[in-house]
Amino acid sequence: MENAQHKAQIIAPQWRTQILQWYDKHGRKHLPWRNLTGQSAAYGVYISEIMLQQTQVKRVLQSFYTPFMQAFPTLQALAQAPLESVLKMWEGLGYYTRARHLHKAAQTCVVKYNGALPCDYALLRELSGIGAYTAGAILCFGFGQSVAFVDGNIKRLLCRIFALQTPKDSELQLLANLLLDTESSFNYNQALLDIGALLCTPKSPACLLCPLQALCGGKHNPTLYPRKQKRILQNLDLHLALCTRAQSIALVKSEQALYHGLYNLPYMIESKRDSEILGHFKHHYTKYKITAFVYRAREDDIEPAQGLCFIPLSQLDSIPLSALCKKALTLANQKQSFNKIQYALK
Repeated sequence: MENAQHKAQIIAPQWRTQILQWYDKHGRKHLPWRNLTGQSAAYGVYISEIMLQQTQVKRVLQSFYTPFMQAFPTLQALAQAPLESVLKMWEGLGYYTRARHLHKAAQTCVVKYNGALPCDYALLRELSGIGAYTAGAILCFGFGQSVAFVDGNIKRLLCRIFALQTPKDSELQLLANLLLDTESSFNYNQALLDIGALLCTPKSPACLLCPLQALCGGKHNPTLYPRKQKRILQNLDLHLALCTRAQSIALVKSEQALYHGLYNLPYMIESKRDSEILGHFKHHYTKYKITAFVYRAREDDIEPAQGLCFIPLSQLDSIPLSALCKKALTLANQKQSFNKIQYALK
């Protein structure tokens, strides 16, 4: 690691110049959260950073960022909204824990910070769902502070530049601090994010187009850096009951961690799973590899569940449905289990 620090100090001037020159020509300066001004800038940056966690920029930009900001234009508006409304606006974006953290953090800010995000690293880290990277990004992009931070893209870039396979987060943060352009930190940090996302990609990096190629210690074998950790998914079978009556469908508002706050089909009693099966499908959610079986059911086929309710089919587009539930309803529609009743699904 001492060699990496020494190299960082040597290449820092050239590194900064080349990064900023590249960003001036190729950076994604059109993104709305990069063009915010005034007191609302930090909030807009905050929303974008949470949405962009494990989600592609294109998806956030096309379908989620603007509608969410229109629905909840301020931190106060977000805090005062029912959680169900927040989850509904988040529907389809996945990783709903992010939305629940947003809502909780907004309420904390209303109580403790007069309805604004604090411009202090330690205080930001105390808010629900805000980690080291997000706090740094808010301070830099929202408050104009000169700080360095490391997300997945920047980590990959630094690992390749310094040929590091298994560095500690603290070591990468130290390198980021040494390389930071303190005079143009906004453009510099945005450039790092763009280079990592557009050029220094995980599987097929565009090394020939990278402005940092001459400085890169891992350019001959870039995919070796960093060393990949194998992700192990847990297999999970779910047996879902499709029970309808009087143009309504039985749903459960989940209180479990897996789908907390979202509406799902209830589970079938195990002894009733020999009833008519409509089909099955595969689904992935966080660490789970799910096989979902959907059955036509009566109310007494359903596992006793607190919160079971019958929702009119015409209202399905107004409540937050899990992606799992949407897939099950689509399957049921294909099997004509709703008697061809159509309902709105995003």
